[in-house]
Amino acid sequence: MEDYVIELEGITKDFPGIRANDNVSLTLRRGEIHALLGENGAGKSTLMSVLFGLYQPDGGTIKKNGNPVKINNPGDANELGIGMVHQHFKLVHNFTVLENICLGVETTKRGLLSMDDARKKIVRQSEAYGLAVDPDKLISDITVGMQQRVEILKMLYRENEILIFDEPTAVLTPQEIMELMHIMKNLTAEGKSILFITHKLAEIKQVADRCTVLRKGKYIGTVNVAETSMEQMSEMMVGRKVEFTLDKNAAKPSRESALSVRGLTAGTKRGHKPKVKDVSFDVRRGEIVCVAGIDGNGQTELVYALTGLLPLEHGAVTMNGKDISRANVRARNALGLSHIPEDRHKHGLVLDYTLEDNMALKSYWRHPFQRRGFLSRTVFRGHADRLCRDFDVRSGQGGRTIARSLSGGNQQKAIIAREMGEEPSVLIAVQPTRGLDVGAIEYIHHRILDARDAGRAVLLVSLELDEVLNLSDRILVMYEGEIVADLQAKDATAQELGLYMAGSKRMNNEKLTMKN
Repeated sequence: MEDYVIELEGITKDFPGIRANDNVSLTLRRGEIHALLGENGAGKSTLMSVLFGLYQPDGGTIKKNGNPVKINNPGDANELGIGMVHQHFKLVHNFTVLENICLGVETTKRGLLSMDDARKKIVRQSEAYGLAVDPDKLISDITVGMQQRVEILKMLYRENEILIFDEPTAVLTPQEIMELMHIMKNLTAEGKSILFITHKLAEIKQVADRCTVLRKGKYIGTVNVAETSMEQMSEMMVGRKVEFTLDKNAAKPSRESALSVRGLTAGTKRGHKPKVKDVSFDVRRGEIVCVAGIDGNGQTELVYALTGLLPLEHGAVTMNGKDISRANVRARNALGLSHIPEDRHKHGLVLDYTLEDNMALKSYWRHPFQRRGFLSRTVFRGHADRLCRDFDVRSGQGGRTIARSLSGGNQQKAIIAREMGEEPSVLIAVQPTRGLDVGAIEYIHHRILDARDAGRAVLLVSLELDEVLNLSDRILVMYEGEIVADLQAKDATAQELGLYMAGSKRMNNEKLTMKN
């Protein structure tokens, strides 16, 4: 008899207008890493949320060590040794890292909080697992990647034996991903069991023992990873063959720049150096220029300065021949700028708005969305339905669906639909395929390539080296707030990019000036 630590049998879960899980079964062996694979909206996160007690199933049984259990809430799950790293972080932003990790399991002495032992344990675990964090930093002041580390440490702090990782690498750098893979193997070597939701087939091949595939809420099959190719798993997931490399024609950029940046400096905090220092580059119509680099080297502040979310301290930004250095966000949008943001919740969506309202955030004030000061719901709905159809955004109630209720991947596709549906002259895309499955990534890459071939300028910011090399025409590498390399993508290698990204190599200023 198999030694299953968790058994999900015939799990069914319904939401208004959609069946998220349809009679799904899954088993987790003791000490294994079991991957859960499926398209965006296939029901993976819902299934794991049922196991963690966030949702109650409408049918089916959950067993722990062969015994049926009832998990009414996450507290019950923790009592059973089940922990979860959520795709959408469950953190209190005005609490510190230390307070978030201890929340719900605080230690007290004589009725007062006692954090000394907790601090020592967190520091010890963060060092042991390569997840360095500052316990006293506010969550609101740390990067998305650091917030991911806090979520992982929350689970490790509770010493759970069954660990659910929901898209844990979506916001990590390649180096951090390698570290996490190593951590996961060490955890299973210690006897823990891991359920691992990911869209990245290479990660499944690297660490998983078995893989269960879902498609549109239904169970497709479970395979041994060592015996199954990535092509076979991707075909199980999307129901067709998927292209892993992008077949593209050479770029034919115009001579004139659609976006020109000169001497841009931004993001200075008192007592610290600026996050972006004297950066200059051009993006021409008909080309894709990618900003590559390890997270935290100024990419976020650069994008904020270009899109109007952060003021320029020095320098100038010109778009389509007009100086937009001091223009507000709406003025930049009106000139033809679109922005797919890094953080889809903070800057991409109003989560408690409907999908049709979110789709109209950039255009509600224009005709025909408003007439004589009154909004046209008919136009809103038709606009949302068209974008959802064109970009395969899946929702239970169409445009009336609340954005918060969408899967992470479909939230991302909704933002991409809104920004690319505007047919911008300049598209700034930051991690545009984060959290998307291979089929959706293939589709979005083709849409970005179509935008380039239609004469639009694309500035791509990505932490994924495969995406950088596959999609870009030119690559700018940022290190400590400066552009240290400007390379033709066809001539670049992952090894060379790694040297620039780590600061071990840089082009001299004369070469960079000549390129710009």
